[in-house]
Amino acid sequence: MDKYKQRQEVSLVGRILSMEALLFLMGVASLFYGIVKGELFNVLWGAIIIGVVLLLMKLRRKDLNRHREDIVAVPRAGRGGAKRKETGDERGKH
Repeated sequence: MDKYKQRQEVSLVGRILSMEALLFLMGVASLFYGIVKGELFNVLWGAIIIGVVLLLMKLRRKDLNRHREDIVAVPRAGRGGAKRKETGDERGKH
């Protein structure tokens, strides 16, 4: 079951990365087309798309790093919590 879940997560990540790449390429194409044809509207859309994609990539990376920190912190907190329970149990016995 874990293999299936891992494969599912990898395919989801692959889809997200490809969506980002497609959006970025669309922004570059719009920017390039606008510059070549001299159309300000396409240049603006291209710049906006590229900026938003880069911003989202940065925010996602921060969120992913925060998530990794949480994963590492949970087992540490779990060990401390077990010690507290033992101490609480010992208090209740006396």
